Amino acid sequence: MNNDEPRFLRAALRLAASALDAGDPPYGSLLVDAAGNVIAEDRNTTSTDRDITAHPELKLARWAARHLDPAAARATTMYTSCQPCQMCTGAIARSGLGRVVYALSTAQANALRPTELAAPDDADVAYEGPGLFDEARIPVDDYYRAARTRPRRRAGPAPA
Repeated sequence: MNNDEPRFLRAALRLAASALDAGDPPYGSLLVDAAGNVIAEDRNTTSTDRDITAHPELKLARWAARHLDPAAARATTMYTSCQPCQMCTGAIARSGLGRVVYALSTAQANALRPTELAAPDDADVAYEGPGLFDEARIPVDDYYRAARTRPRRRAGPAPA
């Protein structure tokens, strides 16, 4: 960690505290550009917005995808109060951000959770498939066929 990183992590922790003060889970994040400027910040609003996806990491990944060109995104670091969940890591990867630094790991956060409270990502969900491959592949094939012929506007992973 460089000398500025504790300062940015503390800023993420202040955002987490403000989320808790507002009645939301205590998570906060910020984006810092290559020059060390904070270019965006957010906090968790899952309870107040009644939106299960309102994690600050996801909101900032969306912001980056909309507002930063690929080179700027790649040079940006996200500082966050806790290690991003699976949903957020997918969004971060697709946004093109270059780096994430977190204050608390998932294992550390889980160790702090009272044993009677289930972890949100531990839901027992049954997934079944694949099914209808020949039919389902048509729009995907069409998408990739068209992608090969149009100029790319943004570097990064292909959509799901």
